[in-house]
Amino acid sequence: MIAERVRAAGVIARRDFVAVVFSKAFIFFLLGPLFPVIVGFFAGMIGASVQHDMDRTVIGIAMPAQQGDQLVAARAALVDHMPGGAPDMVVLNRLRPGDHFDPRSVLKVRQMSAVVTGTLDAPVLTGPQGRVDEWRGMIGLFAARARSGDSAAYPVVKPDVVATTAANEHNGRVVTAQAGQLLLFLLTMLLAGMVLSNLVEEKANKIIEVLAASIPMDALFMGKLFAMLAVSMVGIAVWGSGYGVLFLVGARSIPFLEAPAVGWPMFLGLGFAYFAMAYLLLGSMFLTIGGMANTVREVQTLSMPATMLQLIVFFFASFALARPGSWIETVAQVFPISSPYAMMAYAAEHTGVWPHVVALVWQGLCVAAIIRGGSMLFRRTVMKSGPARRRQRKAAVIAATTVSPATQPAGY
Repeated sequence: MIAERVRAAGVIARRDFVAVVFSKAFIFFLLGPLFPVIVGFFAGMIGASVQHDMDRTVIGIAMPAQQGDQLVAARAALVDHMPGGAPDMVVLNRLRPGDHFDPRSVLKVRQMSAVVTGTLDAPVLTGPQGRVDEWRGMIGLFAARARSGDSAAYPVVKPDVVATTAANEHNGRVVTAQAGQLLLFLLTMLLAGMVLSNLVEEKANKIIEVLAASIPMDALFMGKLFAMLAVSMVGIAVWGSGYGVLFLVGARSIPFLEAPAVGWPMFLGLGFAYFAMAYLLLGSMFLTIGGMANTVREVQTLSMPATMLQLIVFFFASFALARPGSWIETVAQVFPISSPYAMMAYAAEHTGVWPHVVALVWQGLCVAAIIRGGSMLFRRTVMKSGPARRRQRKAAVIAATTVSPATQPAGY
């Protein structure tokens, strides 16, 4: 008796083990924790590329007569002997006697990391504290070479520290834009899948047929989308509260980002709006996929192309961030699925508000179009048994009301 029970338990255990291990769901369960790591890796690579393109250090020079050109020539002569290299130098102005030049105003409007003024005998380096401390000795070396033809003498470089520059502010906003895009993508991908299982379960229980007979299918899809969006907002509120608690207890590793161009209140508000649109766009696609699937296994198979498309779209929007003003950025802002990510980056770098109004309206129209198309496809492919049943009922009614000759009353 005991041996038989043990043998039966072994058969059931082996069957369940094989069914779970060799299922697609188990594979995705194993790969699930790796997706954030993979996304973070590629985002870091793209971020490094963007930072390399954006953080091109340039020192402006404004000195009397040809002294600026001499300083540039000295830099060219010595840069090959410097292991860490040296920033590029550009002559901004060749000052004449009586000319006035304000380096601080230049740093506010131009993509310069620092500005050298004064003379070769007494150069003045204007820039942020970190740049001034890093480049004082280098500027002194270049000035000595330009003045005497060798590096024997080193003049004292007078520091002139400013709080920030346009270049540093721009680079910081690029980092803020990248962080906003990444957070938006992770939240959307994490939460949008909830609409799939809900629809498949209702299809299996035949509940969807009852609902479809009561209300229009596109209204059903819309209601499901917004219900899941509300649930997602609750989840975001909980996660945001957890982040706030970590911040209050003194989590020193939490990075401080540069303030976006539109300001933090507007940026956060736009972030919620673009998350809603990204969720609705992806959720409407997932609803259409869920309408075509009959089981959870089919959902996993059909949703993989949509998930891969979303990854490609995210990387495309991140790539467009490094190409401001190009057609790539324009396409990323207009294409519906990538528009929330591209416009999130736009909010971090630009102060305009009307472009966001136009983008949100456009994204809303695209959501309505996808829901409409998905509901029509669902009704034509999944609910196609409805017309057949109506024809059967109509035939039954006709048959029941048809009077046979044997039963006709006399004198009929």
